[in-house]
Amino acid sequence: MNEGAPAGDDHPAVTSPAAQEAALPPTTVMPDADPVPERRPRRRWPLWAAVVAVVLALGVGVPAALLNGRLSDAKVGEPAVAASPTENPTTIAARQVAERITAQLDKQAAALLDGDRSGFAAIAAPAVRPDLRRRFAALRALRVTRWQGRPSGLPTSAGRPGQWRVQIEFQYCFVVPNCQPSPMVVETRWRDGAQPRLLALSKSKSSPYVNGRFNGQPGALPWEISKLAVVVGKRVMVASTPDHRNRLPGLLKRAEAAAKVADTYVVDGTPPDMYRVFYAGPKEWKRWYGGDQPEWGAGAAINTGGGHYEVILAPETLDYYGPALDELLRHELAHAASLPDKSYWDDSAWWLIEGLAEHAGADGQPVSRYDGLAPTRRLVTGDWDGKLDGLLPDDDTPDRKVTGSYGIAYLAFRHLVDRFGEEQAFAFFKAVVYDLRRPEQTTEEIFGESWSSLRKECVAYIRKAVR
Repeated sequence: MNEGAPAGDDHPAVTSPAAQEAALPPTTVMPDADPVPERRPRRRWPLWAAVVAVVLALGVGVPAALLNGRLSDAKVGEPAVAASPTENPTTIAARQVAERITAQLDKQAAALLDGDRSGFAAIAAPAVRPDLRRRFAALRALRVTRWQGRPSGLPTSAGRPGQWRVQIEFQYCFVVPNCQPSPMVVETRWRDGAQPRLLALSKSKSSPYVNGRFNGQPGALPWEISKLAVVVGKRVMVASTPDHRNRLPGLLKRAEAAAKVADTYVVDGTPPDMYRVFYAGPKEWKRWYGGDQPEWGAGAAINTGGGHYEVILAPETLDYYGPALDELLRHELAHAASLPDKSYWDDSAWWLIEGLAEHAGADGQPVSRYDGLAPTRRLVTGDWDGKLDGLLPDDDTPDRKVTGSYGIAYLAFRHLVDRFGEEQAFAFFKAVVYDLRRPEQTTEEIFGESWSSLRKECVAYIRKAVR
């Protein structure tokens, strides 16, 4: 989230002394394995992948395939200010509770970054500590380098004497020290005292608008609910449950190759500091990030804030034959590289977003070798109306039509690249997706011709390609 800011100097963020490990060769952190979950019957997953969305209440339509998040300029965890003489006594008490909770969160952060599991769990009541110990193991496996928690607003009474509810905003970095942190907000309950005790810690929930300060967060993150095995390379971190740990080194090697391609699809700014890839088993696919991925999806790039998109791969994608998995990784990592952290594009831009990612997945291969050409031909020669701005599939759209929609998007973007070059095609992408301009407002400036004329060219190119 480009506008997200670290906390003020009164409560500095804690950075791990072990942050220098980021430059080390690939390593693996493997917690003890859980029993292997039952695998559902094998089926062929289409390669096409979606970008997950939260619908924002800002008057601008957001595709069902995009999730956006943004922090305002407000600082995290503003220190409590001196109470005015007329301030409500309850408000004064809440401020004091918030200060004590903040001190506990600071102790917890220091323990996490120092590798002190007991200290990390010590702020909680005994019933909560097993969950904190599991989170500790997962966060350490992910090489957490920054962790900070702050009350987000004042605590309110939990309905019992001495107990308070308060939202806590956490900000964190993995692998890379001093990254732009990802934020998340969770509900908590505390028992007050000289050292408050954490009584309940919720999982983060999918929300379109969180705390008035950033526009959405996905559902529960992998490290909140699962044990994780993690392998870290030069440009990519890959993780899954311990059931799949033996396959992570191979996945990392292929993801590193995909990252080299994705790095060339940065439309604005710089490449991601580290690509994050999570492989989901059947149970995790239904739980991680809210578990509401479409049935036809093979993967998704999910905005977790701080400029970070985490890639989730669906069950059985590791069983794809070689080229299909490589294309999927290039596609999803290109989303992570190309998408802005703070935009509100509407459904009509879906073809452009997915067209760029499919172009990255194809990686320069001839159009005749594009895997989705046959289903694209069926859609183009069938009921397609020649429009690009209505291609976004529904969650229950049949697989063949989904594949054809991705194929049309790919061919349209491919035409722009073939005719004008990547630099101008990226400029068009930025104008529409980042700057929220309509194609009708941009093509004269960027390509030197009207959108009406250029769209007809794209349609003619698509129809010719599928003959």
